[in-house]
Amino acid sequence: MAAAAFLLAVGQLGNALGVRDKGNGHMQVLHRVWLTLCHGDAINYRALALSVAAVLSALALRKLVQRYRWPQIDMLAVLIITALIAYLAGWSVPAAGGHTAVSVAAKIPRSLPTPHIPEVVHTSWLPELSTSALAIAFVGIIEALSIAKAIAYQTQQNIDYNRQIMAEGLANLTGGFFQSLPGSGSLSRSAINYQSGAATRFSGIVSAATVAAALLLFAPLLHYVPQPALAGLLLVTAARLVDFKRLVYTLKASRYDAGLVIVTALTGVAIDLDKSVLVGVALSILLFVPRAAKLQAKELIVTPERVVRERVAGDPVDPSIVIYDLEGELFFGAAPELERYLLELRKRIEADNIKFVVLRLKRVRHPDVVCIEHIEHFLREQAARGVTALMAGVRPDTLAVAHNVGFQRWFPTDHIFPEEDEEYSATLKAVRYARSNLAALNHHVPLTTNSEHAEDPDLYYLV
Repeated sequence: MAAAAFLLAVGQLGNALGVRDKGNGHMQVLHRVWLTLCHGDAINYRALALSVAAVLSALALRKLVQRYRWPQIDMLAVLIITALIAYLAGWSVPAAGGHTAVSVAAKIPRSLPTPHIPEVVHTSWLPELSTSALAIAFVGIIEALSIAKAIAYQTQQNIDYNRQIMAEGLANLTGGFFQSLPGSGSLSRSAINYQSGAATRFSGIVSAATVAAALLLFAPLLHYVPQPALAGLLLVTAARLVDFKRLVYTLKASRYDAGLVIVTALTGVAIDLDKSVLVGVALSILLFVPRAAKLQAKELIVTPERVVRERVAGDPVDPSIVIYDLEGELFFGAAPELERYLLELRKRIEADNIKFVVLRLKRVRHPDVVCIEHIEHFLREQAARGVTALMAGVRPDTLAVAHNVGFQRWFPTDHIFPEEDEEYSATLKAVRYARSNLAALNHHVPLTTNSEHAEDPDLYYLV
């Protein structure tokens, strides 16, 4: 949004000053602006006066609209006022040589697009068309969702992304029968629409109907609209396009967020907005993967106060039971971390001759086949060594994947403790199960696992 606002503003500097843009569309935008301002025509002070008047009028009328709650037609009113000033001063009327004192809008035909049957697409064209078509569709969707998300953040509205994408696809499909260019949500025009008081999707229909009516009824008059006045309005729009408070908030949040903002903005200015959207999305994905892959593991212990909590330095180790808590995304990116933690756990089991292992899986999410396979290998290995492994706090998604790969065929069901409710912890159930079985093996029952304390409310769970 910041890059779009900057490009919108610098792109109107030539019109605001009444000078012709230098360079061409293949040049970088800052290079073109430098040529226009430093090696271009002399400043047209009539044009500058109109653009300044448009800016000041837009700011003043917006304050009046907000104060007295008038209909938000301030931008349209500014355009009409400046057009009348230019016309009455004779600046928008062609002189003897056919030129006007200030640039005006091009002549607009008084007609609407007519239906058109597209030429049949031949299969031989598909390889050449598909790449560009996919790129246009992807960038269009990302740009539309970006502006929709930015505006929804300010209006506190919910976005139905599927509906937005479907609507855009149907609109472009229909537009193909009217010789339309591919359309999408526009960063600048959507912002103008919102700043004009639009609150629902119906504003798009109102906007389209207004444009159609203006074409059919006022097309000859639109030719007298001075370009400096339009430039002034677009400069105001550019300034309003940036949520400076949220921009500073994002830059201060973390280096990760600040880096994404800076790289995306610089790419938008240095190359173009389409590339900046793609770079921003790709970079966010690349930066997210290593962050999501940081799987955490902690050892838990049962204290003399009958509390299950994280083991800290100085706590004695349990010679018979080890409780291991995993937290994070169980996808392939976390597989190296998972393998490292399981290797440490194997060494601990072998060194201390542990008989029971409780794997707490309550806080792992979205398991995939790579991580589930690592866990399966670990469980099979411990079973072969005579170690009883228990899975505690197992979430439904983890249970589903385990069932899909056939855990139920070899892993005892009573060794799985799903997380069913918060009142009675599945991890605590697993610990009591291990304690009671260990007591049976040792022919004695410790105080913390005596059957008479099985439902003791003081034996609670804490991490």
